[in-house]
Amino acid sequence: MATPPFDQRDGFIWYNGALVPWREAKLHVLSHGLHYASAVFEGERAYDGVIFKSREHSERFRRSAQILDFEIPYSVEELDAAKGATVKANGMTNCYVRPVAWRGSEMMAVAAQNSTINVAIAVWDWPSMFDVETKMKGIKLDIAEYRRPDPATAPSLAKAAGLYMICTISKHRAERRGYADALMFDWQGRVAECTGANIFFVKDGEIHTPIADCFLDGITRRTVIGLAKKRGLNVIERRIMPDELTGMEECFICGTGAEVTPVSEAGPYKFTPGAISRQLIDDYSKEVQP
Repeated sequence: MATPPFDQRDGFIWYNGALVPWREAKLHVLSHGLHYASAVFEGERAYDGVIFKSREHSERFRRSAQILDFEIPYSVEELDAAKGATVKANGMTNCYVRPVAWRGSEMMAVAAQNSTINVAIAVWDWPSMFDVETKMKGIKLDIAEYRRPDPATAPSLAKAAGLYMICTISKHRAERRGYADALMFDWQGRVAECTGANIFFVKDGEIHTPIADCFLDGITRRTVIGLAKKRGLNVIERRIMPDELTGMEECFICGTGAEVTPVSEAGPYKFTPGAISRQLIDDYSKEVQP
């Protein structure tokens, strides 16, 4: 059976302070967030009814809005409570959680200081993308044509809607070419991230990952780094040039959606999913359980 489009589902969405029927959670076509990308969002997961690191996500949600020069009119505590209420109202225990905030329709020009800030929270079923054995085969990555921007030219540290435009383009191209995702370089040609996940490499028992200064320092990324260090693994955050990937043994990506997923190919570079990737898959699975 075909999956129903997201505007034609049943359930409830938290919208500006109240739970409303799913199909009634609408915005006007002249909303500033649609035309000028003045919108921020979060991607979270609930496991057994508990949202993993909910407070950290709410804090980043508010911080992202501040970077885009607006204030979310709810506190971290209010956002956490609203997310929990939305999960409960929809009768879900294991699901994806999507808070989003955007400037409304009061002003339609580049400047929109007096626009209302709207906030919505939706949840939907989203099981893990792969079982462990399927994950251990490794996914294949294309090399994106677009690059992550210089942080002097874009609000790179915000989870801002506009920053994902080149991610959508790159992922579409990758999927048309038979890949699961695309590896993106930064504006100087260094390894950065995938279209919606951070990336790690393993060499001689050490983990290497790009410095997150022109892309999002993911909450899952920080969680995985912490888990690796608990295992006594050395994690090195540094600049990584593409030609260094030839010497890397393992590679994996991580994010709310991907969780921890090994990679077997990234363009011309080959990797063999191994013991460190499997260990971190297991450790992350245990970490997210309430």
